[in-house]
Amino acid sequence: MPPPSALSSPRSPGRTRWGMIWLAFGAVTINYLDRANLGVALPHITKDLGLSNSVSGILLGAFFWTYAAFLPPSGWLVDRFGPRRMMVIAVAGWSVVTMLMGAATGFLVLLLLRLLLGAAESPAYPSSSKIVSRWFPARERALAASIFDSGGRAGTAIALPVCTAVIAVLGWRGSFVTAGLVGLLYCAVWLRFYRDPETHPRLTDAERDHIRDGGATGGGGEAMPWRHLFRYRTTWAMVLGFFCLSYVLYFFITWFPSYLVDARGFDLLNLGIFGMLPSLVAIPSQLLGGALQTRLIRAGKSVSFARKLPLVSGLVLSSVIFFAGTVDSAAAALALLAFSQCALTFAASGLWALPSDVAPAPGNVASLAGIQGFASNTAGFVSPLVVGVLLDATGGSYVVPLAVAGGVALLGALIYGLLLGRIAPLGQTCETPRPPATPVAGTTDT
Repeated sequence: MPPPSALSSPRSPGRTRWGMIWLAFGAVTINYLDRANLGVALPHITKDLGLSNSVSGILLGAFFWTYAAFLPPSGWLVDRFGPRRMMVIAVAGWSVVTMLMGAATGFLVLLLLRLLLGAAESPAYPSSSKIVSRWFPARERALAASIFDSGGRAGTAIALPVCTAVIAVLGWRGSFVTAGLVGLLYCAVWLRFYRDPETHPRLTDAERDHIRDGGATGGGGEAMPWRHLFRYRTTWAMVLGFFCLSYVLYFFITWFPSYLVDARGFDLLNLGIFGMLPSLVAIPSQLLGGALQTRLIRAGKSVSFARKLPLVSGLVLSSVIFFAGTVDSAAAALALLAFSQCALTFAASGLWALPSDVAPAPGNVASLAGIQGFASNTAGFVSPLVVGVLLDATGGSYVVPLAVAGGVALLGALIYGLLLGRIAPLGQTCETPRPPATPVAGTTDT
């Protein structure tokens, strides 16, 4: 269902577009459930297979090596073949790999499967970003993007209680098989209900006009050559800023369960109950950020102001993660971490709307999403590896890793505040690429 504010708007005739973005939310939720499964099961896997902290960090980060590498080509493929096809291929692929992880017998097998999982999951976010650009006018994009991206928090939160419960009954291997089956079932749901605006049988003329008149993009048009996108400061600000935000965010996806067990003494029951709190409270924070941007744009504020306000303020506030490593109370540490993740998701609420905002043509939306996602997930393998190395270097203390994360958050706020210029289609800002970007014929999505 769409947010109440969207339904009550006289210029919002119809709900079909909100159903499409909630389908993307479901895919992203399963995406994060499968990738977070290893983090939840890691304390049990390390005991079973005898893995060190450094080796565990490599396993946690290996997913992001291939995930990051495959995001740019996945974005191009989504622009070429469309989100309906690419999303179902991705969900089916990563679900099979997740099930195979339940049969892993050692480090090398787990490493190979984590690499395959990263490659298989790479089309999910470019596909979702493409859905935002096709189905939503500019003023609704941040809210739509925050809905599908909040699936990451939902999947992470669900992974803790669900996976711990399955592990208690079936063992850590059973948790991977169960998660994979959920993804395969979702493929049928996706194929049954998702269509693009051009072919959706339930889309009314009034809602189609609302979408088109608000600036939503179609499937055709001319696209800027992929390499020319890097000639703009805006692209580099999106890349570097997202790296910083994700460096902090991926602590919650990878090392957070181990932190609660090792540093705060949580048992399996407490991990399942309290460990999901930061991700759960972060979901309304992200939706709040998206709704705020919609309200600001409707009130006459510029898209640049509406996008940058949560980006900068959220990253500054998220730096309180630094203090979580120094307080004595486990409850205080959990509260600080929950606040930090809320601030991060508030900042991230409009990030996946940016590709639609700055793409010079419809055929560049998913490509920009893939480039931005590459930077994000480069942080995804750097962050857990750095944390693992720092833990081994400091005798298992989380003080230094959390302090580094706080500093990276502040760096990200500076990048978005100072390097990111006016948010507008590339080529329509004061930036002048050298040599000028020349458009080439784009491709039509199917």
